[in-house]
This record gives sequence, structure tokens and C-alpha cells, in this order.
Amino acid sequence: MKKAIICALVLAAVGIPAFAASSASTQTIKNLNAAFQGESNASNRYAAFAKAADQQGFPQVARLFRATSASEAIHRDTHKAAIIELGGTVESFKLDEVNPGTTADNLKASIKGESYERDTMYPGFLATAKADDAKAAIRTLQFALAAEKEHAMLYQQALDQLGKNPSQDYFVCQVCGMTLTELPAKKCPSCRKSRDEFKLIN
Repeated sequence: MKKAIICALVLAAVGIPAFAASSASTQTIKNLNAAFQGESNASNRYAAFAKAADQQGFPQVARLFRATSASEAIHRDTHKAAIIELGGTVESFKLDEVNPGTTADNLKASIKGESYERDTMYPGFLATAKADDAKAAIRTLQFALAAEKEHAMLYQQALDQLGKNPSQDYFVCQVCGMTLTELPAKKCPSCRKSRDEFKLIN
């Protein structure tokens, strides 16, 4: 016990904290919870849109929705992990009710949602996290932002080609959720992990 106290005093004297705990501002934790809930709902919503697309005769679009649903589930989980790592509390909530429309309408709604996250939500959340130097938050928010850019583009392509969508594979990085139509040569362009982390989503 005495040794532990002495050690703590020595560390404090040289400016090193005895326990280096990660932390973030209340706002960053609030933002991460909003992102966690948003990605939870997105994963659930896109899974429902995938079923609707299959039923409406758009199997290729259904495939895309299944891939993006898997991607958002990864963001959901990395956001949750960041909240915990930064000492925050993961807030409980209820998933939104999903009432799919036509596949065209579902794609339009998805483009709108992904564009908002890409252009407004995630850049704002990242600015706050960077001001906090909350590395766990910065990492997970950057992962999501990079993937949402791809999702918005893929949804727009699917809408433009609706009814004549060419057969296309979708690969999702199991570390960061990046969604690609082709495997990278060596590493994920977002998290820089090996291409072996990608999973083909059918």
C-alpha cells in the first residue's frame, strides 16, 4: 500500500497521472449516443428496405440494402464501444417503426439520410471530438463518415439504374464498415486493415 502511494506521488511530481483514463466532453458523448441510435435505426431500416426490394422484384437493390445494413451495424457497434471507452453511458432507446414504400422512394429517403450524415451530422460531430482530442470518438466517427459517402453514391447509382441494375457484388469491412463494389488491392481505404477483413454480402 505504501509503495503504491509513493509511486502515485512520484508520478504526480513529474506530471504523469497515476491512472490515464480516456475522457470526452458531455457533448461528444451526447453526439456518440445520437450516432449510435442513428446507425441502429439505419441498420434496421435498410434491412426492412432489402426485404421490400426483394418482394418488389429488385434483387440487386435488395443486395445493396443488405450490405449497407451490415455496414451500419458495424458503425453502431464501434460507436457503442467508443462511448464506453470514453467513460460515457450508452443511452437506452426504442428503434423507430419502419414502413417501407416503393423501392424508388426507399432509395430516395436513404440518399437524403446518408447525405445529411455525410455533409452535416458527422462533420459536426467530428469537429467537436477533435476539439476534445477524444481519439476513440474521432476514429469511429471517421469510419462512419467515410462509409456514408460511399452509401450515398451507391444509392444514387441504384436509383438512376432502377429496373436495369447490373449484377454487382458488395464487400463490407468488418472493422470500419467501409462498403465497396470491389476488394481493395491490399488494405481498406478507410481503416487501413487488411483486405481480409472484408466480407461479401449477398
